[in-house]
Amino acid sequence: MSKAMKELVRQHQECDDQLNRCEAALHKGDMASAGRNFRLFNEQLNGHFTLEENKLFPALEQATGMVNGPTSVMRSEHAEIRNLRDEAYAAIEANQPEAALAAIDTLNVLIQQHNVKEENILYPMCGGSIPDLEDKLGMGSPCCGACSCG
Repeated sequence: MSKAMKELVRQHQECDDQLNRCEAALHKGDMASAGRNFRLFNEQLNGHFTLEENKLFPALEQATGMVNGPTSVMRSEHAEIRNLRDEAYAAIEANQPEAALAAIDTLNVLIQQHNVKEENILYPMCGGSIPDLEDKLGMGSPCCGACSCG
């Protein structure tokens, strides 16, 4: 597995872990911690989706010529995930732990199904189709593209 694919899978795991921390806090009735953890989850999720939607998906579409294929499905699933995320966050902000837990339960299922498709279908397709994938994702420089040194 390429460096880029490993990083994308790592990002999935980080999002999962952060959402699990939020869920644990909700079960304990710690709404402040749940809110903090959910905001961190949201930041990680947004960063991951931005990388995929602005770099990975366009690179795959350019390499394969498929614009209404897997990337279209993934974008649609991202929209569903965002809607559930917003529902869960609204419940946390309204101090409704049971509603938040219900939304997060559904969100977890959707995210896991989505990640399986990306990790087992989309990412291998990208790895085999996109030349210089690490560079296209900003991961080719020694600092992984986080600064202008590369």
